[in-house]
Amino acid sequence: MIQLAFSTNAFKKNTFEEALRAIAGIGYTAVELMADLHHAYPPIMTPARTAAIKALLAELKLTVSNVNAFTLFACGDTYRPTWIEDSAAERKRRVEHTLGGIRLAADFDCQTISLQPGGPMIGSTMTRAEAARRFAEGLEQCVPLAKEKNVTLAIEPEPGLFIQTAAEYLEFKSAHFKNEPAIQMNCDCGHLFCCGEDPAEVIRNHAEHVSHIHIEDIGANRVHQHLTPGKGAMDFPAIFEAVDKAGYKRPVTVELYPYEATAAGVAKMAYDHLKPMV
Repeated sequence: MIQLAFSTNAFKKNTFEEALRAIAGIGYTAVELMADLHHAYPPIMTPARTAAIKALLAELKLTVSNVNAFTLFACGDTYRPTWIEDSAAERKRRVEHTLGGIRLAADFDCQTISLQPGGPMIGSTMTRAEAARRFAEGLEQCVPLAKEKNVTLAIEPEPGLFIQTAAEYLEFKSAHFKNEPAIQMNCDCGHLFCCGEDPAEVIRNHAEHVSHIHIEDIGANRVHQHLTPGKGAMDFPAIFEAVDKAGYKRPVTVELYPYEATAAGVAKMAYDHLKPMV
């Protein structure tokens, strides 16, 4: 049976505790932690705070599916600072945030941390070779701690960023981290669909690279707008069949971050739509 998780990044208007209680109350058995304000931002996760959240997770019978370290609203925005900034100081901020996310994942017995894949590239004059060099240089600073803590660094392809597709992830991985198991892919099925790839096919053909999976619905126009499952054109039965056949055993996380005003409602709608399929 495939285990469904829900990301707290839809609950940005709620406290961490409120988000966890709502997610568990709907029926989810796992949760993705947003490593940002105002939930699990690493600098505010003191030992006491971590212990309290772990106790609540145990009470709610929730496991942690993934630590989402994509955004950095605490000192930037959805994307910035990125791995490929012109400013070395800003690139360092991204590295430090990732190191904090790795420690957070280890504290919560979580195997993966998802990362933004550099960018945006739209409007930039930077070459792809330079972007790849900067991204690899930043990741290299995170690999030792990831390996020490047994946490996988999961690059998440996204439309408009340096790595948009599974094919671009594979190209980057082969060129810079070919034999490094600590670096894999966060397979966001909607993102791949937006870029013309078949997420089920990616999961089937590249299962060894998939360390975590995000799902959301996307319209038939393939515009990057996360929709509640059932409202778009994503073929969830095919995705779940591929997940099952690939031998993927970890939770699949529903990510609906645009719906912070109605987070609990869309979380329940997603659960009700997807649960019969898994």
